[in-house]
Amino acid sequence: MKSHLFPNIIMVMAGLFLCTDLNAQRIVCDETCKLADATDNTAISLAPAVKEEPGFAVVSPVGRSSVELIQQAPRLQTLDGKTIAVVGVSFMTGITHPEIKRLILENYPSAKVILLDEIGIAGPYPAPGVTRKGKEEFQEKLKEMKVDAVISGNGGCGLCTPKETGSCIAAEYLGIPSVIIAGPGFVDQAKYTALNNGVPVMRVAQYPGAFATHTADELIKNTREILWPQIVEALTKPIGQEEREAGISGNKGDIRDDAFFGTLDEINEYFKEMKWSDGLPIVPPTFEKVEFFLKYTDMKWDDSVAVLPIAHRNTKVWHVAVNAVMAGCKPEYMPILIALTKGLGYGDFRRTLASTHAWIPYSWLNGPVARQLGIDCGQGQINETANVAIGRFMNLALMNLCGYYVKQDRMGTFGYPMSWCMVEDDAACLRIGWKPYHVRKGFNLNDNTITLGSTLLWGNNMAPSTTNPEKVMELIAWDISERSQFALGSGRQFTFRTILMTEPVAAILAGKYKSPEALEKVLIENSRRPVKERAFANYYANPGGAKDGGQHNLRQYQGHIRKDEGGEMTPTPEWYDSPESEQMTIPTMKRGMTAFLITGDAARNKVQTMPGGGYATVKIELPKDWNKLMADLGYKPLKEFYVK
Repeated sequence: MKSHLFPNIIMVMAGLFLCTDLNAQRIVCDETCKLADATDNTAISLAPAVKEEPGFAVVSPVGRSSVELIQQAPRLQTLDGKTIAVVGVSFMTGITHPEIKRLILENYPSAKVILLDEIGIAGPYPAPGVTRKGKEEFQEKLKEMKVDAVISGNGGCGLCTPKETGSCIAAEYLGIPSVIIAGPGFVDQAKYTALNNGVPVMRVAQYPGAFATHTADELIKNTREILWPQIVEALTKPIGQEEREAGISGNKGDIRDDAFFGTLDEINEYFKEMKWSDGLPIVPPTFEKVEFFLKYTDMKWDDSVAVLPIAHRNTKVWHVAVNAVMAGCKPEYMPILIALTKGLGYGDFRRTLASTHAWIPYSWLNGPVARQLGIDCGQGQINETANVAIGRFMNLALMNLCGYYVKQDRMGTFGYPMSWCMVEDDAACLRIGWKPYHVRKGFNLNDNTITLGSTLLWGNNMAPSTTNPEKVMELIAWDISERSQFALGSGRQFTFRTILMTEPVAAILAGKYKSPEALEKVLIENSRRPVKERAFANYYANPGGAKDGGQHNLRQYQGHIRKDEGGEMTPTPEWYDSPESEQMTIPTMKRGMTAFLITGDAARNKVQTMPGGGYATVKIELPKDWNKLMADLGYKPLKEFYVK
């Protein structure tokens, strides 16, 4: 199905320049128009003729939202006599929220204010069809306490903003006007979080700066002078039609209809303006090209692959193919990309992606199909053509299929590297006597899988210069204790980690540790951190926490860490070279949170520790006629790539 929806696009017309002048003769040439003066016979060179560029009719890569928009209740006429809930747990609410309560009662003495400890919060608003206890309980409290308005905050990071917006969304669904307080850079995120969950208009009171960098006096002053007028207006100003319609697009027509017609440059510019591309050149997704990709899956073009948060877009096989074309993937990658798309919806994988700490999503493959298609597992793998294309697909899919946009829903302070794709060397695993990752997760050896993960850093690998497996283990344990969540390990005590190791290092370890599980067990025992280090980092650099540890001094905070995080006196690690035989330490690893992969340059001794988020492993389903399809493309049969 095709319909050119943009026939009025102005195309550059080609042809020969016809140059005339009263005192000149007309000269026509293929490449350049030359004006020959009849008097002095001098030729003047003009611009080259414009050659005709081919035009392309292209389709849209964006899945359509599965969420129906609600009809919001009218805003309040006044706050007088109203019951107002002031809720939230992020970024200095212990200072801003009591001041908001004081301002309400000072200006509207007959109002009633309910604070967090009485009513709680909703938390992140759940996806359609998902029940979340916190949201349900919060809504019951709103009804029970007859709340007329909700003020929530403070949105000062990429994860806390959706969390605090969730209370506003829960209120709006009950017909209760609301406003979210957010810092600069998080206003759009709050609005789009609400829109993605069915609330057309989310009013935001913008705080002037980063909450955590202001003193208590500055926070109170800004709350009084900057936030308060915005809060009152947000709760009392009627919602206009223009405000309601801003940012809302319709879901009309066939998803296969042409969305634009133009030259390659015009298509790239249009897709960039529409936020359909990452700014790099794309392959134009024409109807014919996209349709050809569908040969490599048994699913129908309009089969739903997944409804993907955060925009809850219903992603069809068609949308996967469109983004695959744009990314420069080969058609035979479709089974891999469909599995990758399914994984994008897994909560354990995507939960951290909105954070300002720039969690970088990536993937890795196990199984024979990666070897058959030539997707690399060796030296420089993430820069190989096939690996790059799959990484680019993930980048585009996060935008077009999930609804993550940089500066709007992906809030990395310094930005993001491009997503990448790796492959575990299954044969190397078997050579050293370890099971590949997917087998350890319950799949068969020659099943094909893709695993999605995220990391907070890339690079800076460690090269052991010893063949003693215990010393290699200790080096990795030290690396792990240094590579925790966020710089200095200031975040949560435990984090997921992916440990990349080349075959030579893995072979040394396998001489003593007969499985990754055995290695993990001894690493948990050895990857410990001194309480003093952990306390200092968490006290002064806890993202979103209380400033300077709140009401505790640093020594008291050490006691808090020791008690809450399992502090014990343990032998001082050899690498500290300390006169103390024991130190008070805490564990930094937890069972089941570490993925060990054998991959990369098999001629090098390298280990790389990547702290990050959780994982999603999805089986890749090949079409029934895969062998014939591959034979037609010149590939060897899949069975030739099986390992035993």
